[in-house]
Amino acid sequence: MKSILFALSLGAALPAHAAITVLDDEGKPVTLQKPALRIIALAPHVTELLFAAGGGSKIAGAVSYSDYPEQARRIPRIGDNRMIDMERVASMRPDLVVAWMHGSSQRQIEQLRALGVPIYHSEPRKLADIPNSVRRLGRLMGTEAAAEEQARQLEGKLAALGKKYAGRSTVRTFYQVWDKPLYTLNGAHIVSDAIRLCGGENVFASMKITAPVVDIESVVQKDPEAIFSTAARSGDEGGIGMWRSFATVSAVRYANLFRVDGDLLNRAGPRMIEGAASLCEHLDTARQRRNKP
Repeated sequence: MKSILFALSLGAALPAHAAITVLDDEGKPVTLQKPALRIIALAPHVTELLFAAGGGSKIAGAVSYSDYPEQARRIPRIGDNRMIDMERVASMRPDLVVAWMHGSSQRQIEQLRALGVPIYHSEPRKLADIPNSVRRLGRLMGTEAAAEEQARQLEGKLAALGKKYAGRSTVRTFYQVWDKPLYTLNGAHIVSDAIRLCGGENVFASMKITAPVVDIESVVQKDPEAIFSTAARSGDEGGIGMWRSFATVSAVRYANLFRVDGDLLNRAGPRMIEGAASLCEHLDTARQRRNKP
């Protein structure tokens, strides 16, 4: 009997879980004393990453537009990526918040940090960062096996794309996020990594601002061979139709005006590799049209 009591007391003295530490996308350590059970996801791509890592059931709250996978639509909403309901978040007693560095309100993030809630900043900058993000989030949730399986599948798809499009001739590309005002992305954004993978060249890669506003004249001067629009609205072909009157632009001359799914390409989640595959196919079409009258 004494030996049983001693064993029980020893077990009670030992931690149930060893502390878990991973580096987030800012390179800062995030430490949990046990796997996260109640997580707040502050961006749609974060929600997708958490589901891919096997932790969808652990998401207590998410922001607007967190609509994939289908189960994500049933997660309670706590605001959007710019402003969240702090009282509601606090009532959920989260043990982890996963935030988007460029979208989340820094003031509110600091308020959460002051409450002692660990913050993981998510900002994959390259396609290869996506499977690695799945792994790290899996560690924080204690779902390593499921996360590793998904990460390997994503890496396999990414490697296949890289092999398929390696050595293709360069296609000068303009990536249009929105048309009023005319937004694009610079070379540091993960979308530019997808363009490079496909053999494209972002004509505004050298811009210092991540999501700069440009004017029509500068696009015409760059003379892209392919133009992509990700606007989801109907009418004017999601903003891509505005270019049809500029007949001197190579993308117009060769009919390389492409509308793509912004949910796949503008969200740095697992589906972005699928979006990259679509981007690659369109750029290959642009190559094939070069010699056509």
